[in-house]
Amino acid sequence: MTIRVTWKRLVAALVTLAAAGLLFAWSGIFNIAASSGHWAVTEWFLHWTMRNSVKTHSFFDSPDDSIARDGAMVSAAGHFAAACATCHGAPGQRPSPVMQRAMPPAPDLAVNATQWTDKQLFYILRHGVKYSGMPAWGGKGRDDEIRRMVAFVRRLPVMSAAGYRLLSGGATGAGTTDARTLAGATLAGCVACHGADGRGRGQPDIPVLGGQRGGYLEATLAAYADGRRQSAVMANVAAVLTPAQRRALAAHFAAMPGLGAAPARDARARLIVERGLPERQLPACASCHAPGKPQPVLAGQRAVYLAERLRHWRGDEKIVDARQPQQVMPVIARRIPEEMIEPLARYFAGE
Repeated sequence: MTIRVTWKRLVAALVTLAAAGLLFAWSGIFNIAASSGHWAVTEWFLHWTMRNSVKTHSFFDSPDDSIARDGAMVSAAGHFAAACATCHGAPGQRPSPVMQRAMPPAPDLAVNATQWTDKQLFYILRHGVKYSGMPAWGGKGRDDEIRRMVAFVRRLPVMSAAGYRLLSGGATGAGTTDARTLAGATLAGCVACHGADGRGRGQPDIPVLGGQRGGYLEATLAAYADGRRQSAVMANVAAVLTPAQRRALAAHFAAMPGLGAAPARDARARLIVERGLPERQLPACASCHAPGKPQPVLAGQRAVYLAERLRHWRGDEKIVDARQPQQVMPVIARRIPEEMIEPLARYFAGE
């Protein structure tokens, strides 16, 4: 017997299959329990699809400089210890048995990291992975943080437990020794990166907090907590602090020595600091950041940190100015000549 295939029969077959699929989903028969696992062929197909997707999208989406080259990994290690190690484990630390019951369980990065390129790791960290529990990066536009995390993850396969504890602030002498409780806020999470003296453990990307205005530090923590200021590292810390804890921590670091007067060495930078560039509608930095002014203290701050902040505020120069953020600092940063960012940062740092 021969059955003629007609358009009506083909459409009817497709409608029947779709209805059967909806009926199956509606029935609840399909077992979504993580404890049931996947069939081997299903697990292979999902991982195969994910790997192909990462390889394709990272080729177009990830920058060529997808890894930090300056070795500044303390902030990445601190964030990994606080937000990632529970699922992935760390050198000398097993992942949480509870999180390993997820489907799929998070991979051991000491092994898994070697299977990806820098650009692929950057893509996974920036965008996350659907249906796996791997979130996208928590700070919009903070590619600098992602680059440092790529560098840190790349080091995991050869990192010792002692090296990990030193980087993440968990080792004696790393900044957390004798960290005390201040108004209910444990200082250990802060000094792991910023150091017990508030000077950033010598890391170029971590700002000096000692001597900064207390009101500015408190407002900054609040901005990180509610998303007005972007940073996956700081948002993870600030989100759990109460207003009283933010106030106490700000006062604690503000009372320390650290920031202050820095000698001026670059005449061009000094001109911008003291007079601005009227032809570019760029006001003098000192009009807001001089002693006694309400804005943050810049004198003595780290040059790398200041330059990174200015470049972050400048944003993507391929986007027209009208579509860029119009807050005060992004507008000012876009008016600073690109070739003057580094000299200005070094001027304030006193280098």
